[in-house]
Amino acid sequence: MVIETERMYLRELNQGDYDALCKILQDEETMYAYEGAFTDQEVQEWLDRQIARYKKWDFGLWAAVLKETGEVIGQCGLTMQPWKDGEVLEIGYLFQRAFWHKGYATEAARACKEYAFETLHAGEVCSIIRDINTASKRVAQRNGMTVRDCWTKHYKGVDMPHERYIAARPQIEK
Repeated sequence: MVIETERMYLRELNQGDYDALCKILQDEETMYAYEGAFTDQEVQEWLDRQIARYKKWDFGLWAAVLKETGEVIGQCGLTMQPWKDGEVLEIGYLFQRAFWHKGYATEAARACKEYAFETLHAGEVCSIIRDINTASKRVAQRNGMTVRDCWTKHYKGVDMPHERYIAARPQIEK
């Protein structure tokens, strides 16, 4: 376990989580901001990318596991993402549709923000969100983030405007 919240714990994904990831990444409605569901190969590449991130940075997107049942209901974590001419620390989250609108994404994202500031000593953290993804924007806002800037990413042959929501590490008074 990497992080524990009131209702979940976040842990590293592993190959045994493939089927749980398929429930998320192969759901057309869940993946609308990515221009559609992933193939089996794309799910495996996604999983492999997270495992590589753990080795490189000691963080990545983690499995969000419901304490009550032990079920993997989503993923949330920290990744380094390209943004304009650099790289930024991002909180990402993606949950099974059956668990939307229950506060899980906000709960996990807040815990990841704390982890970024307290464990990684990051000066700021962001969430990069496609302009049409209203639900993810609300999660970022509930996580104390505000829009800093915009950039258009090109993915799957589509120009996708994204907004970068930022939260700065609180200054500790001396």
